[in-house]
Order: sequence, then structure tokens, then C-alpha cells
Amino acid sequence: MSISITTVNVNGIRAAVKQRSDENCGLLPWLADLDSDAVALQEIRATREQAQEALAPALAAGWHLSMSESTVKGHAGVGVLTRAAPSAVRVGFGSDEFDSLGCYLEVDVATALLGEITVASLYLPKGAVDPANTTTATEGDARKFAEKKRFLVEFGAHLGRLAEADRPVIVGGDWNIAPAENDLKAFKTNRRSPGFLPHEREWVAALLGGGWVDVARQLTGDVPGPYTWWSWRGKSFDNDAGWRIDYHLVTPGLAARAVKSDVHRPAAYNLRWSDHSAVTTVFG
Repeated sequence: MSISITTVNVNGIRAAVKQRSDENCGLLPWLADLDSDAVALQEIRATREQAQEALAPALAAGWHLSMSESTVKGHAGVGVLTRAAPSAVRVGFGSDEFDSLGCYLEVDVATALLGEITVASLYLPKGAVDPANTTTATEGDARKFAEKKRFLVEFGAHLGRLAEADRPVIVGGDWNIAPAENDLKAFKTNRRSPGFLPHEREWVAALLGGGWVDVARQLTGDVPGPYTWWSWRGKSFDNDAGWRIDYHLVTPGLAARAVKSDVHRPAAYNLRWSDHSAVTTVFG
């Protein structure tokens, strides 16, 4: 007996459903073939009604959708698909600033193997360059940089509280932070890029030091990749010049049950329906 939890940034749920639908390579055929108990979704970029319409075949097949849409139209939005109806759904992490922006959602689901577990979906803001380290930063860059720092402070406190609770929790998502050099191909040229800034990596390191476990790293070891995001531009995907910014952080007791981690990398560039690939962790 095992339990599989998947996370994926869909880069717009309606586009992901339509992408290559004529060739049976979009989100819906992928979901139909997926052997997972829960799927954390990020960047849904739709209202609840629009997401339900896009996912109608999957919902008719038995999936249950819990969702937090953003009050900013066309921005963010997270959800969790579960095979069984959740016993509880919680939107946000107690933030006056961020809870309405579709960045975080938790669901509690009952499992035969592990009892009740919490599955969370996270879309962490991308941020921007550090204005203190460049002369070309715009006012918008400064705003996004400060916003991400505030998010990290508030969300980090929430994760600290979760880590202290006596229950299994798995947070899957687009963390928009590559924790270490092995988590992006061109780390030497990206030291000042958002997602690989020193304070961002220090924040992830503090989570890992505070009890959270990066189960993909636990299972694969300290090796390059496997990457989960590649730019649409150029030959990034073909050359596997990517970033590992999609992953699961898991509480220790649950992490001890992790037996496998897979990145669902498409076989070719033209089979992609998102610029991210899904990641699945299996617990036994």
C-alpha cells in the first residue's frame, strides 16, 4: 500500500486543458493517467467557476477540487485535487496581505495508510532583483522584492507552527526558490537573480534546519536537478538548462515514509502544456 502526492504549476488551468488537446497531450489526459491521491495546483489563473468548467471531465471522474482564487484577475490561484472529499479546507495562513491573493491552501484528507494528513498547495511570489545590488532596478522591482520578503517572514512563521503540530503535513508547490547550486543549471550566472538570492536560500535552509524535509533531495541525493522549470524561450528545455523550484517540503514523520520522487518531464518540448513539470512523491 502506498500514497502518492503530486504538485504542478499549470501555468493557467484553461490553457493547460486546451494545450495540445487535439493530440491527447494536455492536462486532462495527463490527469486521467495519473496514479496519485492528491494533486496540488498552482497558477490556476481562473475563477472557481472557470476552473470547475475546465476540469469538468476530471471532476466527473471522481476528483474533488478545493481552491483559493486570487482577487487579482488572471493572477496566481491555488488548488488541491483529491480522490476523496477533504474533511477540512483552509485558505491562506492568517495573512491580511496575502490570503486573498490565491497563494496558499490546505486540505485535510483521510488515508488508509497514514490516517488523516494535510496536503497544502503553495504559490510563492517570484519576487525581483535586489535593488541594493543593481542600478537598473525599477520601482516595480523594488515593490516585488519587498513583497516577497514580507511573504517569507509571514509564511515562514506559519510553517514553523505547522512543524510543531503533531500531524503529517506535505506542502507542495512552486516555491520560486532554488535552494542550492545543484537546483539550477546556470547557478554561476544567476547569483543575483530572483529565486537564487542569498536571503531566499537562507530562508529555505532555515526551514530545513527547523524540521522540514525536502523529500526529493532526501531520495535523490545531492546531485544536479532533476529540474522542474524551463523557460519557453531558446533551447532551455532541450538542453535541460532548468531550475528545481517545484518540490515538496514534508514534516519529519511523513518524510520517513517517502520511498520515491519523480519529475514528470515531457519527452519533447512540443509535448509541454506548462513551463513547469509535475513532481510526485510516493509514501509507503
